[in-house]
Amino acid sequence: MHIPPETQRFIREHQQDNVLQLALQAGKHPGVDMPFALQQIAGRQLAAAKIPSWHACEDILYPPHLSLEQCSSEATARYKASLVQGDTLADLTGGFGVDCAFMAQRFTQATYIEEQTHLCGLAHHNFHALGLRHITVVNGNGIDYLKQMPHADCIFIDPSRRDTHGRKTVAISDCRPDLEAILPLLHGKASVTLAKLSPMLDVSQVLSRLSPVSDIHILAVNNECKELLALLRPPGWQAATRIHAVHIEKEEPPGIFSFTREEEQDADCPYAEEVRRFVYEPNAALLKAGAYKCVAQRYGLEKLHPNSHLYTGNNLRKDFPGRAFICMAQLPFKGKELKAQLRDLSQANISVRNFPLSVDEIRKKTRLKEGGATYLLATTLRDGRKVLLRCEKAQ
Repeated sequence: MHIPPETQRFIREHQQDNVLQLALQAGKHPGVDMPFALQQIAGRQLAAAKIPSWHACEDILYPPHLSLEQCSSEATARYKASLVQGDTLADLTGGFGVDCAFMAQRFTQATYIEEQTHLCGLAHHNFHALGLRHITVVNGNGIDYLKQMPHADCIFIDPSRRDTHGRKTVAISDCRPDLEAILPLLHGKASVTLAKLSPMLDVSQVLSRLSPVSDIHILAVNNECKELLALLRPPGWQAATRIHAVHIEKEEPPGIFSFTREEEQDADCPYAEEVRRFVYEPNAALLKAGAYKCVAQRYGLEKLHPNSHLYTGNNLRKDFPGRAFICMAQLPFKGKELKAQLRDLSQANISVRNFPLSVDEIRKKTRLKEGGATYLLATTLRDGRKVLLRCEKAQ
């Protein structure tokens, strides 16, 4: 893809500058393809945090903002790549190509399929810039390609989660393509299919509509659920589905809590008669996965209430998949009494677990600003009492 030297120089010299301010100066640079240059500068700035290894490669070209905003981060793409390997990979919904680029490194050859011509051009350019010359770019419809493609070791598919009006969708049947409708095709064309689904989707819906599923991976980045991945196997797969709650943070290796629904159902989960020295709050991936009882059993903790999803114990478990707090006080949620016990505070971090009020409503009642070293966990205890647990982070 040829870029005029003057446009290249402008991008290089202004890559850290404010894009909106640069747009106002377009008249001063008549020899620069300004729309393209601004798109590249904005893309590089977003990629610095989202896809750092691509940002480090100056030859990478970026798509319009929406395509870049919707693509996977490097952290989640690397995790997906760790799940699959083999000789042949087919990515039926190529997009900007981040997932394909990282997964393809685990395969002898890969095919990227994408309907939008401009994305195919970018992908072809970028794959070559990254030295990934074993990826073939196909400009076409992924399902049409699926119908005539040879058998592959792995298919990757990321259905569009927007309707014809651009509104976000969640249900499998509302996405395009509808995975349930093309399951027989996928089973006939690949040994395994890795499907990326909405993080809002309920695990039970995945299991009931896309069976057999060998593994479900729920990915949270910095404690925010980003992706739900399902590994689909051909008919006849008998093993129980394993669910993996995956938490990715900074440069640390992913924290993974794995279990089956049977293990969760059979787990012996004791309930606390009182709040002990330490209180534990699971991370977002574990809560989404529904490992409410087996996490207590595995870490030797007691649950505060069947619906509170907070845990307590006298020993510090630094390996707990979530946050650990030291409980400094247990405060009854009563007007004057509560205010008296909080009068030394002007700010606190507040979270709610099984409590009748929202964080904003609690802030209005307590008049506490956000921030500081104190954490208030609003919850319900086993006997039904509504309390605020005044805590500090355990080191």
